[in-house]
Amino acid sequence: MSARKLDIQGIGMTSQRTRNRLIERLREKGINNEAVLQVMSKTPRHLFVDEALASRAYEDTALPIGYGQTISQPYIVARMTEWLLSGENLPRKVLEVGTGSGYQAAILSPLVDKVFTVERIESLYRATSELLHALGYCNIQTYLSDGSWGLAKEAPFDAIIATAAPEETPPALLEQLAVGGKLIIPVGKQGAMQRLHVITRESAESYTTVAHEAVQFVPMINEK
Repeated sequence: MSARKLDIQGIGMTSQRTRNRLIERLREKGINNEAVLQVMSKTPRHLFVDEALASRAYEDTALPIGYGQTISQPYIVARMTEWLLSGENLPRKVLEVGTGSGYQAAILSPLVDKVFTVERIESLYRATSELLHALGYCNIQTYLSDGSWGLAKEAPFDAIIATAAPEETPPALLEQLAVGGKLIIPVGKQGAMQRLHVITRESAESYTTVAHEAVQFVPMINEK
């Protein structure tokens, strides 16, 4: 694993040329935030998947990462990150719910000041924390925790991004948003229609929700 971590540039189907083709596909699909595209072009997605799947890392598709989890489709990562960065005030302090492979956190890292990320599966949490550390992502803090609880001790957050879908938006995540902050979250039942929601906290008691495109995410498990 250590040797793979050092192979940031990649070769063949993991090379920079292959990454560039992915970026062009994302542009064609409507991703136009150049900062997001630049970060994605430099981020070695092949290191965030199993070595056996590395040759597929720059396809625009979700891939399994074990434990019943997936690494999200690059288009969805780009779209959610683009929404997170939209608006007059760029978020500085971001919470990610569902660390998974660590790829979304790695994309956020160069774009914001601080990334806090929580993962409930211990084996995945440990492997991903080790990978992010080895790759030098110094502004990412990882936590082993149930994501639906958020991370109250570090709240409020300028933005929260969820990479798993609850059937209903967890109140704890809404409460941990700063006023003016955004929660970007897929909502809906597993196997049924899910939609990406962008929820903005307008005041202490007021939120606005915009539902966007249909998606399919793994379920957010609430371990009571």
